[in-house]
Amino acid sequence: MLIVALEGPSYAGKSTAIRHLRRSALGAQAFFSDCYVKHIGHHDDIPPARTTSAAAQLGAFERFMEIEATRVAAAAVSGSHLVILDRSVDTLLAHAYVVDALFGYDVHHQLRRRLQALPFMRPDHTLYLDVPAEALHLRRKAAGHAVAESDYFLHEPGFLHHAREYFVHTARKPVTRELTVLDADTAPDDVAQAVEALVSFWSR
Repeated sequence: MLIVALEGPSYAGKSTAIRHLRRSALGAQAFFSDCYVKHIGHHDDIPPARTTSAAAQLGAFERFMEIEATRVAAAAVSGSHLVILDRSVDTLLAHAYVVDALFGYDVHHQLRRRLQALPFMRPDHTLYLDVPAEALHLRRKAAGHAVAESDYFLHEPGFLHHAREYFVHTARKPVTRELTVLDADTAPDDVAQAVEALVSFWSR
């Protein structure tokens, strides 16, 4: 089984790329797993992006790892040799890395240890869609997002800086076996085609 994950900030183009993959020749042979939050039925049940304590961050991780267990089981019974993940456990670890840097929670190392006792999918390849903050803000505005820019934690400069640092610059490597940084500051369709080309190459 080949596991490929798409990572990157909100509005980087992951969903567009995955929709494209579903319609491509790869779509018939791959198992697709949606982002964690799409597995939660009610919006109010989604753990907040900006947690208020280390305990809350640990609780959010446990909730999302329950979802990860269902993703593992679904991928196994699918019988597919190619699995496409909209975000992976590296998303959860990156988030902990961010709140540690911003708020001093000191939970990232705890989650690393806890992860080893839980079922999860380790990507063989992860594509990190890299988009400058300015472009993300414009895309979000064009999409008519309801939350005010100043209240959108996932696009705050500190969050974006440290989240990118986790994937691209941190000395503590992500869980994925191989990481490819893809410049995604282009038209969404172009990014989607670039993603398809890489996934097709890896799945040969």
